[in-house]
Amino acid sequence: MKLDNRSDDLLHTLNSPDDLRQLNTEQLPQVCEELRQDIIKEVSCNPGHFAASLGTVELTVALHYVFNTPYDRIVWDVGHQAYGHKILTGRREAFVTNRHFKGIRPFPSPDESEYDTFTAGHASNSISAALGMAVAAAQKGETNRHVVAVIGDGSMSGGLAFEGLNNASSTPNNLLIVLNDNDMSIDRSVGGMKQYLFNLTTSNRYNLLRFKLSRMLFRVGLLNEDRRKALIRFANSLKSVVAQQQNIFEGMNIRYFGPIDGHDVRKVARILRDIKEMEGPKILHLHTVKGKGFKPAEENPEVWHAPGKFNPETGERLKADTDNLPPLYQDVFGETLVELAEANPRIVGITPAMPTGCSMNLMMQAMPTRAFDVGIAEGHAATFSGGLAKEGMQPFCNIYSSFMQRAYDNVIHDIALQGLPVVLCLDRAGLVGEDGPTHHGVFDLAYFRPVPNLTIASPMNEHELRRLMYTAQLPDKGTFVIRYPRGRGVQTDWRCPLQEIPVGKGRKLKDGKEIAVVTLGPLGNLAAKAIERAEGVYPGTSIAHYDLRFVKPLDEEMLHEIGRNYRCVITVEDGVLKGGMGSAVLEFMADNGYTPVLHRIGVPDFFVEHGDIPQLYHLCGMDEEGIFNVLSTSISAISPQTDRG
Repeated sequence: MKLDNRSDDLLHTLNSPDDLRQLNTEQLPQVCEELRQDIIKEVSCNPGHFAASLGTVELTVALHYVFNTPYDRIVWDVGHQAYGHKILTGRREAFVTNRHFKGIRPFPSPDESEYDTFTAGHASNSISAALGMAVAAAQKGETNRHVVAVIGDGSMSGGLAFEGLNNASSTPNNLLIVLNDNDMSIDRSVGGMKQYLFNLTTSNRYNLLRFKLSRMLFRVGLLNEDRRKALIRFANSLKSVVAQQQNIFEGMNIRYFGPIDGHDVRKVARILRDIKEMEGPKILHLHTVKGKGFKPAEENPEVWHAPGKFNPETGERLKADTDNLPPLYQDVFGETLVELAEANPRIVGITPAMPTGCSMNLMMQAMPTRAFDVGIAEGHAATFSGGLAKEGMQPFCNIYSSFMQRAYDNVIHDIALQGLPVVLCLDRAGLVGEDGPTHHGVFDLAYFRPVPNLTIASPMNEHELRRLMYTAQLPDKGTFVIRYPRGRGVQTDWRCPLQEIPVGKGRKLKDGKEIAVVTLGPLGNLAAKAIERAEGVYPGTSIAHYDLRFVKPLDEEMLHEIGRNYRCVITVEDGVLKGGMGSAVLEFMADNGYTPVLHRIGVPDFFVEHGDIPQLYHLCGMDEEGIFNVLSTSISAISPQTDRG
């Protein structure tokens, strides 16, 4: 749904930022209002990330109004802030396809638009990337190119942001950092940086006067670069004494402006224009409201981060009837964690800014002193969990699979090397759907499989998830990785007795002859349907089905059985083929002298685009149809005369 193109509308006349820059500043509030309404109406019927983009409408308009984009570079952090940016940069009509298969991408991507200067899917990378661009511009003599990093929505709590700030403070550059401070990430921002940013104040007039004075002193020869830095340090110290407040940014020799109202578009544009030519790194601190302009989102931004379909007039969320559907895997995790923690006082929960997304909020509500949201800081979440485990606690650290990539070294160095009893729960493992390639959790099997001291498991259903969680918190289980997908399971009656699963033991689900299908995780349910279909289409065919359960340690007894008895083996996994479960089975067969024909089904060697899960499974040949086709080929190869029905 789009706004009607009335004669007094401005938005429909803006096909690019060049058109926006032809307006006068008095027209900018109208553009902001129309842009905000466009986002509300579109996302109400085409679900996506919502509240964050509403909060950056004025900033987006001001940036494209003041800067000569795309020649000037705007680098977005956590790209779900950028819907307004997409609409203003030539994608207004195409925005109806946002997050659809073959449509507009969910986050900024240079492959989609020259205005999308850098990939923005994971948080906290904007300062480092923008600094690289600014230094590159200087190296190439592009003295008139401006580079702006837009960071916010909790991203300043990420360690990479501070690494970028540290480098920006000591490397010659003219980078502008815009801090969109909305006191949020997905849930409420946490930690000292949140409170610090909330309290930080200074004078814009003071900063502009200081800038003009320094320019004059440079011109008359009374100031050089060394003296300038010493003077900045002295002035910052003096201002800290007078204001009785430290400024972390100016302590790093990064000029600070703000905080100011991020929803006053004319003021934001004026300040951007005033400071854009200033030399040296600088930061503009804006206070914004996540969900601005839509009352339900302002009042409950956690829920309205990605609310699904809703009525844009009333704010009523249009929920599907889920009463007779299986639960979400994340909810099974959350409920089971509370159940386990009630019986085991050593259990604590840790999540990096995703309590509602992974259902850790259930433990936070039930046991607020035993569950920790550490902010957007996956590496810290892992090492913090290691410290807890070292002193006798039993951490359940829940990190989305794609975000766990950011904590890889921490898991190796701070957990696995010491064999600490941390349960790493990888939510959103496998293809995740409309969030696309930055969020697909397809690499964890391949990157964790070579790491010593890890147990790596994936449940085929909700009962298996509960029992794996129970097993992982038993004594002497070491570091335990459990991966499970986004979305719903397969069992409406999902509660079951909690009992131990022997580590490294799989299950034979079905006997068969000549062909064995080996699956890991919930894709085993699709494989079971494909096997039933193949046996119906090809009379006399008998196909065995094994649920591997553990990719580390492997069930060697089961794999020996498969190697001895089957001419053809098909592996099925929701992860990359290179280095994943299928590779582990292939290595085992080769190491033990077995020579079955082995077909591997999984994610191919390319970054998978966005779309709904069935579309992406079909694209990768991982759906029931794809598994059936491989079975058909294998059956034909073994029995060329088989009746095809």
